[in-house]
Amino acid sequence: MKNLSLFILTVLIFTCFSAQAFSQIPAPKQSTPIALTGATIHTMAGATHYNGTILFEDGIITAIGTDVTLPDGTEIKDVSGKYIYPGFIDAWSQIGIFEISAVNMTLDLNETGPINPNVMVERAFNPGSRHIGVARSAGITTVVTTPGSGFGAGLIPGQSAAMMLEGWAWDEMTLKSGVGLMVNWPNPGNQRNYNNQLEQLRQAFDDARAYKRARTAMEEGNAPHHDFDSRWNAMIPVFEKEMPIVVSANDVRQIQDAVTFAQEQDVRVIILGGRDAHLVADFLRDENVPVLISTVQSSPGRWWEPYNAWYELPAKLHEAGVRFAIAGSSSAANANRLPFEAGTAAAFGLPVDVAVKSLTVYPAQILGLDDRIGTLEAGKDASFLITDGNPIEYKTRVEQVYIQGRKSDMNDMHRQFYNMYYEKVQQRRAE
Repeated sequence: MKNLSLFILTVLIFTCFSAQAFSQIPAPKQSTPIALTGATIHTMAGATHYNGTILFEDGIITAIGTDVTLPDGTEIKDVSGKYIYPGFIDAWSQIGIFEISAVNMTLDLNETGPINPNVMVERAFNPGSRHIGVARSAGITTVVTTPGSGFGAGLIPGQSAAMMLEGWAWDEMTLKSGVGLMVNWPNPGNQRNYNNQLEQLRQAFDDARAYKRARTAMEEGNAPHHDFDSRWNAMIPVFEKEMPIVVSANDVRQIQDAVTFAQEQDVRVIILGGRDAHLVADFLRDENVPVLISTVQSSPGRWWEPYNAWYELPAKLHEAGVRFAIAGSSSAANANRLPFEAGTAAAFGLPVDVAVKSLTVYPAQILGLDDRIGTLEAGKDASFLITDGNPIEYKTRVEQVYIQGRKSDMNDMHRQFYNMYYEKVQQRRAE
């Protein structure tokens, strides 16, 4: 008991210290029109504007190009010689629900039980996470926070949500709720267990569809009262094709079975992971099934695979005509590596412009966010980054991020540590 109390006290002290040392104050909402001038603006919508201007008001882009008329009262900022790109989208993330792996009370990845389609991950999102600033400094403006990974993850762990990395509370940071219903496809290594879990999955979909029919009949006056069930009610958008199922699957059999299951259920499907997607690329292309590649910077997991199996996966899918995006690892602590995942893919055959699109345009299209983000166009959110070069190159520095017109604090935890130890070195040299 004494040891437990000491542990809890230590965690509280550490948490308080961390909050004090690394807290970042969210930027205020945009109050006046802002125009950034002189930059090379990569809209990722076809046009690249050299010595261009981007104008945004109330968090929305109102004009972009080389001949932009500025309204009275516009705040003009000269960013000549810099580059502007749409903000990156981390399409598979634990940011906001994962803090310190060794401290269970800071983890909120899974709920009890295998079937939880009603879990809305944004309600658990921690807007004060120290990982937010680090990811933002890498150019990530939106993360698709996703429940259900690691030990204890269920078959249907809940719904993912697109979260903006700026704001005071989860509700103002939510760009879109219900981005996808997460499904962890069973491992076919154990046939009996595989069949049992598939049966559970089919039963869940059957029960949810029966619930939808009963509720519809009740609302139309053709059936008696049917009690509300939050689990099955949460799956109605899936059957109406408003929300896809995002299936975690890497093995060839998993991928094929998941797509076949989605066709049987008449629902939209996205493959997450996709290690063997290139082996069934024609099938995925013909069925118009997109893939969120879960990692590029990884070594192969099977003895017969070449060292560059993951590195070349994006290029192979691109060449085959499969819709894809690079999601990278879900790790909150390593989210800042996302641009380099795309950079590695570019080094192994993926065209550079396509590599950038795999973090911007493509995930926005695949996840239904392209009406708001993914490209820089009038009417879309003013969520973008200012750099001194191509953002997927290791040497490039992201100098500033704007999220819905808010100018983000760029002094993240990593930079604070750098400044602290840089000062230590300077003091030691002066002694």
